[in-house]
Amino acid sequence: MSHVTRFIVLVERRLVRLLVAVLPLIGLISALWWPQAAHSQTGNSHKIATDLRDVLQSPSAAARASWARDTSSGRYVRVLVVSNSPDPELTELRAHVLAAGGSVYYRYLAVSALSVLLPADRVAEIAQRADVQSISPNRPARRTASLLELATGAADVHAGSSLGQPGLDGSGIGIAVLDSGIAWHHSNFLDAAGKSSRIARAVDFQKAGDMTGKLWQPGVDVSASLNSGSSSGRAASAFEKLIAADRTDRADPYGHGSHVAAIAAGRGNYQPVDSTGIAPGAKLYDVKVLDDAGNGELSDVLAGIDWVIYHAREYNIRVLNVSMAADSTESYLTDPLCRAVRSATAAGITVVVAAGNFGKDANGAEAYGTISAPGNDPSVITVGSANLKDSAARSDDSVNFFSSRGPTRGGRIDANGVRQADNLLKPDLVAPGNRIVGVLASDKQGSASAFAYLPRTYPDISAPYGGSGQPKLKQLMQLSGTSVAAPVVAGTVALMLQANPGLTPPLIKAMLQYAAQPMAGANLLQQGAGLLNVAGAVALAGALRTDIATAIDASTLSTGSPLLAAGKSLPAPVSTINGSSVPWSRIVFVGGNQIASGSALFTQYQPLWDPRLVWARGTAQRSTISWWPAARGEAAPAWIRSIVAQPAASQRLLTPGVTWAAALAGSSSARGLTGIFIPTATLAGWLAAGSGLVLSEGIVLSEGIVLSEGIVLSEGIVLSEGIVLSEGIVLSEGIVLSEGLVLSETQVGPTGEP
Repeated sequence: MSHVTRFIVLVERRLVRLLVAVLPLIGLISALWWPQAAHSQTGNSHKIATDLRDVLQSPSAAARASWARDTSSGRYVRVLVVSNSPDPELTELRAHVLAAGGSVYYRYLAVSALSVLLPADRVAEIAQRADVQSISPNRPARRTASLLELATGAADVHAGSSLGQPGLDGSGIGIAVLDSGIAWHHSNFLDAAGKSSRIARAVDFQKAGDMTGKLWQPGVDVSASLNSGSSSGRAASAFEKLIAADRTDRADPYGHGSHVAAIAAGRGNYQPVDSTGIAPGAKLYDVKVLDDAGNGELSDVLAGIDWVIYHAREYNIRVLNVSMAADSTESYLTDPLCRAVRSATAAGITVVVAAGNFGKDANGAEAYGTISAPGNDPSVITVGSANLKDSAARSDDSVNFFSSRGPTRGGRIDANGVRQADNLLKPDLVAPGNRIVGVLASDKQGSASAFAYLPRTYPDISAPYGGSGQPKLKQLMQLSGTSVAAPVVAGTVALMLQANPGLTPPLIKAMLQYAAQPMAGANLLQQGAGLLNVAGAVALAGALRTDIATAIDASTLSTGSPLLAAGKSLPAPVSTINGSSVPWSRIVFVGGNQIASGSALFTQYQPLWDPRLVWARGTAQRSTISWWPAARGEAAPAWIRSIVAQPAASQRLLTPGVTWAAALAGSSSARGLTGIFIPTATLAGWLAAGSGLVLSEGIVLSEGIVLSEGIVLSEGIVLSEGIVLSEGIVLSEGIVLSEGLVLSETQVGPTGEP
């Protein structure tokens, strides 16, 4: 080889090395400057939600989406960008959005995310950032659409007759209602003396939305000023003034939120039709995120959750009721609403969510996999609807046909381009949700001419109580749906926390499931652990020590530590309600698709009772909460600065001695009534008889992986057994008014989700 040839070969090799070195840089530059090219790449398409991707690719899809708009400058989309950046301010991401010709409207506390406006052709560019986990459209959020005391066992709890302690009514506990507002002037929301309103605060995030997300103006960043917190760690006074709605003339022009709040905490024993709710002594926090027609946007809902988290310690808000849903086909791992309620849970707030009203498809067939977001999140208490049959007797109760069935079917696209559904067990339990009487909202004077939208549009729902002829500020109406079942559970949680303020959200959910009554003829995906048993759940709560939550926060409670209060023992797993014996299910959902049982769940500390730990299927996440420093005069920090979730470190999840019941259910078969389709009563009977595997080693998370698989849904079941299985929920307008209208199966009222 000549010297010239050797020189050419050497130059070629160096050029190749140089080209290899700069190719990644060239790719990055091309992605930044040629966004359409970036969009065509498949490497980051999994970060963009499917419905958003459809609008980005279709020339006409924007007209069908409220979060997309075609302007003279091109197509714009309003989206939620979820980040994994260690910077809580998301400074670089905000700057990139502005540089891309977008606007930043809100930076959230509950989830590390931004509400932004973006040119459609720059979305893929933002998705390419390493600190961006997902991008979702700012989807619409809509409402999901006494006898109650007697049927649930709450009457005995109020009287104190079965607990060996004074009666409980939720006093001292704050319940936040995320909805269309609360009619603060209605008599049902007065205190026991009938003088003062128990609605302690009212805020309206529609006002903030009017100034931000509803504007289509690029090039602005108002996220610093429109935020619940401030740089000093206090509530942002200007923002609080903006959203304040404490004494508006009509706090609930739609009428849904008032009804929901009354079911959770109304005091209605002053009139012939007793409409008393579950926790009539609790304080209410009105967080309005829906408009006069009962519709809203995901960005406003997330901001409302932020407000609840930020003020939780200040107001002792321990319960958050979410009787609404956003249409989403995403996995709970990436869905912004799921991530937000998961952060609220991590902050110690028990989140109660409506399962949805999609139990039947358009052809009238039973539809599985129809749990809506955020009910598909493993950390929340997801509530289905039961029909009381207009009696306090529980023997004839059943699951409403409209009540959404599990498993959860939100999913993600894996590295191979295959959709992986979450397939988590839901609902967690069911509660009364059929023709439930509650508050009818009107104006400050209670004028019949100023009824809220629902009773004005559908007079039949108030007719049984006198319609427009009812006494002012005492008007009642009835609604049905999982949206009215959820606040029954929210009120129950308030009673449990009054009995034992040391309970944590996952421990509360486990108690509610364990004490639930399995109804005959319904499986795990229809009723979860069973029908709510208020008396049993409160009795179980009262048996445990009252420092559990504070000990977890202080890291002084070790795995397996005793949980029973001094001198207490667990109550017998049976309750007496209205003179009838009510057996407990002894069923607790853990790990997303596992079933645990046994007294060890409550006599020994299980690491899963830490609200910052979420285990679902094969992995577990742990949230880290940072606080602003305590100010002078504060005994402890009161204001959360950030909440960040990461893969959990290796640790034990459940202790030895817990009974493992997943194997009892067997392989899933709808025809064989096994696995996820097993009747809850059958599984409960086996557990009561002593069946199940008592764990000798517990369950351990090792290197971020949990090997136990649990109850599995095989996708082949859908084809071979003919069941209707959804691949994700898309909501439509309307409200389920009553089972008589919706479930006669021949008469159908307005379609959709209340």
